[in-house]
Amino acid sequence: QVQLVESGGGLVQDGGSLRLSCAASGRTFSMFHMGWFRQAPGKEREFVAGISRGGGRTTYGDPVKGRFTISRDNNKNTLYLQMNSLKPDDTAVYYCAAKRGISTAPLTSDSGSYDYWGQGTQVAVSS
Repeated sequence: QVQLVESGGGLVQDGGSLRLSCAASGRTFSMFHMGWFRQAPGKEREFVAGISRGGGRTTYGDPVKGRFTISRDNNKNTLYLQMNSLKPDDTAVYYCAAKRGISTAPLTSDSGSYDYWGQGTQVAVSS
């Protein structure tokens, strides 16, 4: 089992930046592919970004491509999401998630494929 705790959310103006962090504890962090998801009020949970166990492969949801960057530091057991050029539509609760898998497994945007979830951190972007 792995425990995930997000931080770094807050209120930012349109066009601003934030960096989210997700601290992992428990099982070996480098054994998990990781993802960021978000959920806005009244909407379904949406895939934001994913990263492979070693960090060499990444994938992004279309709404955030070119603006957000996912990364990880396996020595610090931490996942990051750098968010630039934020828009009001990015307002949501952001969740990190961990997925067991072999190192060569394809990254997935399917939330049902992830095994562990954090409690979420709120991001609000004002216009």
